[in-house]
Amino acid sequence: MTRWLQSGRRRDLCALLYDEGPLRGQRLRTALEDHYDSRIDSRSFYGAMDALVEQGFVEKRTEGIHDAYALTEPGERRVEEHFEWLRGRVGDE
Repeated sequence: MTRWLQSGRRRDLCALLYDEGPLRGQRLRTALEDHYDSRIDSRSFYGAMDALVEQGFVEKRTEGIHDAYALTEPGERRVEEHFEWLRGRVGDE
């Protein structure tokens, strides 16, 4: 799992997709902005999404005039592996 995603924003986007399933781009961006309590520049958001698609963790499809995103199987597996890694460090002791 080394070097899965060095960007926390990309990991958070994958976690949101894991939790909420396929989402249109604007809905996903809004969910991330709500989590960060801060506005995210469109270019930065879509750059992160394009990188996730290129890496094979997210698939992009068109729904009418909107882009929709969903985790791929490798993306789901990486989120689960990262969760287990975190649980080992944050869990009850």
